[in-house]
Amino acid sequence: MTVGHHMREFHDLPVFDFPAEDARVELPDAAAVAWRISSPTYCEPEDEQWGPLFERFLKTVDTGRVRALVVGGWDEAYETSSAGIVAALIGANDRLTALEAVFLGDMTSEDCEISWIIQSDVTPLLAAYPALREFAVRGGMGLVFPSVRHTALETLVVESGGLGAEVVRGIAGSDLPALENLELWLGTDTYGGDSTPADLAPLLSGAAFPALRSLGLCNSVVQDEIAAAVASAPVVARIERLDLSMGVLTDEGAAALLDGRPLTHLSHLDLSHHFLSDTMRERVLAALVPHGVTVVLDDPQEPDEYNGKVYRYVAVAE
Repeated sequence: MTVGHHMREFHDLPVFDFPAEDARVELPDAAAVAWRISSPTYCEPEDEQWGPLFERFLKTVDTGRVRALVVGGWDEAYETSSAGIVAALIGANDRLTALEAVFLGDMTSEDCEISWIIQSDVTPLLAAYPALREFAVRGGMGLVFPSVRHTALETLVVESGGLGAEVVRGIAGSDLPALENLELWLGTDTYGGDSTPADLAPLLSGAAFPALRSLGLCNSVVQDEIAAAVASAPVVARIERLDLSMGVLTDEGAAALLDGRPLTHLSHLDLSHHFLSDTMRERVLAALVPHGVTVVLDDPQEPDEYNGKVYRYVAVAE
């Protein structure tokens, strides 16, 4: 599976692509949409690149009422980092005074494969926008996320085919007292995803993120280990939604979940894209559904075998 379409909704707002300069398009109310600013990742000389496009956006739209921004592609995103994009957004913080949400890197696989997107240190954005409530970033290559403090952030999503251990430790060690929703695509070591459950220790212990209610630890090549760590984690007692989808979860990991701390208080458990047997699927459903838990077991997978070896794959890698 790859990322096959651009975002259609963000921050509970429809996504609207800021049009080309010569387009005859009526612009919506500035506060009614999430504005997508995107230029081709393979720019031709006549294409408007991201920087000039953003400057035109700032001059055209009532920036004081813009609530959400979606950054799409930028020229040669597979070779050029997002540092310039981050700097431009920071430089506009005195005009984007109502900004509540930013998505950085809304690219499909045709624009740039997720593990080719070159990111940068994105945390200065949080410092520049202390009222930001939602922040999402796609792409783990070059991503830097040291531990930060931000008192307003409610949702943090990092989508990757491989998330480095240092980034995971930085996020888990951050001081985010308002954070309610956290979703990390941990990925595979083939693309830099070298984190272990130990890197998530402050999160799993319950010491971090006191407002957390929804936790996603997804797309992991060590999903069984993640599941086992979550099964005994104090944080589970206070979350309502748990997402362990997109990874290589097997019967071993699912059994650890069921044998760990009770999950019957959850409203939602997502285990889609899994490698569970029919017997284990039935066991999971029987243990949780009677208690009112919505369990998602879509997209069952079968391992590949080659030269006597068994291979299982995460949903999104390259």
